[in-house]
Order: sequence, then structure tokens, then C-alpha cells
Amino acid sequence: MARTSTAGAPTGEAVESALVLACTACGAKNPTLGSDLSTRRRCPSCKIELAPLAQPLDVNPGELAAVVISARVPVLIDFWAPWCPPCRVAGPIVKKVAADLKGKALVLKVDVDQQPALAAEFGVRAIPTFIVIRDREVVKQHPGLAMPGTIKRWLGPDMKKSR
Repeated sequence: MARTSTAGAPTGEAVESALVLACTACGAKNPTLGSDLSTRRRCPSCKIELAPLAQPLDVNPGELAAVVISARVPVLIDFWAPWCPPCRVAGPIVKKVAADLKGKALVLKVDVDQQPALAAEFGVRAIPTFIVIRDREVVKQHPGLAMPGTIKRWLGPDMKKSR
């Protein structure tokens, strides 16, 4: 049962200004399109090449929308809370998946305590919950822990739409 995320509602202008990431070399804060997170790009300030995102990115609703709307690769969203023991176990797993799939998938984290409306929008009833979005549609939703290999399969090219 695939559904389109309403997180994709903002206009193109909102997408362009939604993500501001610091350059790893010079610290300059650069506006970054969600579609650029999975590719090599250059810092406008120091001109160093920036690698694709290789770690989970904590996001708010606008940032999530910016990524989901323009991502050229699958997006994994980890809905979690800092007080949740299974979420703390999932943290290193999610980091490993982000590093292993650098350039092939994007990994986002949503703290359900800070973003309860976003969790409600996606029907999150337990944490951790993992959601995979491909082409602006939810193709997988999984409550509970999962191992890195399982998550990588969800993000792979053969993933079919399923809940």
C-alpha cells in the first residue's frame, strides 16, 4: 500500500532553501538541494569537493520535504527518540547503513519527541520505525529493529512497493 508523502508539498523555492549544511573543510554554511546530498559537489566558498552524505542527517519537516521531493536515490527515515533503548541500539546500525550506501541512498533521522506531527503524518506508532521512500512514495514501513543487511535490501534496486 504505497502512498505519496505530503512532506513533498513545498514549492521549489522552499526546497532550495530548506537544507543548510556546513562545509566539512571551511565550515561555510551552504544551501544544499536534497538531490545534491547523494552526489559529489563543491563548496561554493572554498571549492573543495564534498562527498555524498555518508551519515544520518537529523531533519525537521521542511528539511525532510526538501530531501524527499528531490532525492534521486531511495531515502531511509529512522523515527526514533533519545530515551528509547531499542532506538539507541538502532543508532549504530543506521550509521553503518548510511556509510555503506553513500551515494546510493540517503539516511534521515526524525526525533519523534521534537517532531510529533511528522511522526503522526507517517503513521508512526512505535519506535524505532524505519520508512523507505522512493520517488516520493512510501514503499516500506517497518516498526522495530532491523539488521544492516535487511535495511540495505529495502533500499536496493529490486525493492518492490510493500508495507
